[in-house]
Amino acid sequence: MNGGTAVQYVTNSEEETEALGARLAERLEPGAVIAFTGDLGAGKTAFTRGMARGLGVSDRVTSPTFTIVNEYEGGRLPLFHFDMYRLASSEELFDIGWEDYLTRGGVCSVEWSENVADALEDGAILVRICRGELDNRRVITVEGVEL
Repeated sequence: MNGGTAVQYVTNSEEETEALGARLAERLEPGAVIAFTGDLGAGKTAFTRGMARGLGVSDRVTSPTFTIVNEYEGGRLPLFHFDMYRLASSEELFDIGWEDYLTRGGVCSVEWSENVADALEDGAILVRICRGELDNRRVITVEGVEL
């Protein structure tokens, strides 16, 4: 995965986390892979909701925990929202058509990316979301793109 410069951001609400996701979306090109790490409930789906808004997707964005992937069309680029929490290995990722998603010209948002790290490209944008010292505060580190 990426080894570029990491920049840290602090958000103080779900709305601010979504706004940061929207800012990232403005800079994304077809084929971009966003690799998320963070604890359960840290804000990965909120960040992806913001990315969807930034791409012009009007659909309601929900976590694909049980479906593995949700597809959102209708924006500047399609958004493919993956949740790898239930996958045991990257082989399972390839079984669901990972390579096809990469060639469809959209953006792949990958929650729990550490479960399939060996399948992700070197050019993936890394987003680490950690809880801050206050309830709604998040410390978000973005590596691989300038916001």
